[in-house]
Amino acid sequence: MAKPATNRQSARVVQLRKGATLEMVRLTCPDSAQALKIAESFGTAIVDSDGIRDLHERLLGETANALSDGLGEKAMQIHLQRIVGAFVGSAHGAGQFYSRAVTEARDATAKAANDSRDEDLDGPVGYDSAAQRRREFAADMGVQAHALRMAAEGAVAAYAGIVGETWKPFDRPVENPGHNLDRKAAAAQLSAFE
Repeated sequence: MAKPATNRQSARVVQLRKGATLEMVRLTCPDSAQALKIAESFGTAIVDSDGIRDLHERLLGETANALSDGLGEKAMQIHLQRIVGAFVGSAHGAGQFYSRAVTEARDATAKAANDSRDEDLDGPVGYDSAAQRRREFAADMGVQAHALRMAAEGAVAAYAGIVGETWKPFDRPVENPGHNLDRKAAAAQLSAFE
C-alpha cells in the first residue's frame, strides 16, 4: 500500500542573536538600596540614582527633539532603538562583570578563612590582603554597574515617552556566511565524481 503524498516544505531555522533586556540588567546590576549599602559598607561615593536616570531620560528627549526635523517617525524609532540598546547592553555587561567580581571576592574571602593555607594569609603590615582588594574591587564594580543600570532605565523610559511603545531589544539573525560556502564547496567536490 502506498502512502499518500504529503506536501512538506523545508523549514529553515533562523537563529537569533538575543540582545540584552532591561530585565536582564535588573537581575545583574545592583538596585538603589543595594548600591547605597555597598557605598556605606566600603566608603565609596554614593551615586545619585534618580539624577542619573532623569538626566539620561532628558538627554534622549532632547536628542529626539533636535533630530525631529531631519528624521521621519520610523527613522527616529530605529535610531533610538540603537541608542537605547547601547545603554542597556553596556549596563548588562557591567552587571555580568560585577557578578564575576563578587564571586571572586567570595572565593578569596573563603580561602583566606582557611587557617591551613599559607598563600592566602594577610600581606605585610600596611597592605591589604588579596581578599580585601577583591572585595573592594567588587564594591567599585557594583557602584559602576548600578550607575549604568540607572542610565539604561532612563534611556528606556525616554524611548517609551518618545516612540509611544515599550523598548525591546532588536534580535538580529546570526550570520553564517560559511554555511552557504560549505554547500557550494560540497557541490563542487561532488561534481568531480560525475
